[in-house]
Amino acid sequence: MAQWLVYDVFGMNPEDHLAKALDFFIYDSIKILLLLFTVVFLMGIINSYFPIDRVKNYLSRNKLYGTEYFMASLFGVVTPFCSCSSVPLFIGFVRGGIPLGVTFAFLVTSPLVNEVAIGLFVGLFGVKTTILYVLSGVLLGTISGLILQKLKLEKFLTPWVKEVLANAQRDQKRFEEEKQSFKQRLPIIWDEALKILKGVLPYVIIGIAIGGLMHGYIPEGFFEKYMAKNNLFAVPIATILAVPMYSNASGILPIVQVLVDKGIPLGTAIAFMMGVVGLSLPEAMLLKKVMTIKLIGIFFGVVMLCIIVSGYLFNLIL
Repeated sequence: MAQWLVYDVFGMNPEDHLAKALDFFIYDSIKILLLLFTVVFLMGIINSYFPIDRVKNYLSRNKLYGTEYFMASLFGVVTPFCSCSSVPLFIGFVRGGIPLGVTFAFLVTSPLVNEVAIGLFVGLFGVKTTILYVLSGVLLGTISGLILQKLKLEKFLTPWVKEVLANAQRDQKRFEEEKQSFKQRLPIIWDEALKILKGVLPYVIIGIAIGGLMHGYIPEGFFEKYMAKNNLFAVPIATILAVPMYSNASGILPIVQVLVDKGIPLGTAIAFMMGVVGLSLPEAMLLKKVMTIKLIGIFFGVVMLCIIVSGYLFNLIL
């Protein structure tokens, strides 16, 4: 539909930067809004039968020895989302009472590793490199989640998220006290999902608009000169410079291959890829609705540090 609107209805040139940006904006806006509503609605149904307090109590009383972060990262592997598309699931997890660190573990891994990216990685770089990349992506999410949970960052969630949590607990208590049937619960769940969608709509539109401009106007070779093999700080520079860009793993992999073919170390190129798909300004814009600026800064800082360490390790191993 996005392509039909941009290229057929508007008659724009497929090679034009504005056309590419507009195509990206329409497609991602529809995709993320549909995903957000679906996830929040389904989580509302789940929450109505599996109380938030029981989920929290189970996770706090049972010693899972960090496996919950690992499982969240593995779930991230099987969800083929970009960083912005992962945010709706993040909101759903928070609403469901899942600890913040576990939710972060999913948010980190989901855009980095998925079955499509794995297939492309095998074809471009071989099985050994692919296995190392998948393991590093899962470990990156697990370790980041553990670190962020230890920092006890719940106080940095926005009042909007706290209100969503309070509403979810109130609705669940109402369902239990009145012993409402599934049919009776649906209108309440539907209204709450619409309310959440309206709350994040401006952030979604602004975030994707930024992503569309970057997608359409930033040239692929723009950052290559900063990733030279003889530059000791190439990995952190590549990671930092990647943040303004925005793409999914499948879209950035061909660029990574070009960088490697031009002599840029594989670890530096992968750090650049992780920065592009795992951290982005559009993602930060979406997260601003659920996190304070301080929490976004801490999240980005921890993940960037883990990516930089991964990049140096890749350069040593490969």
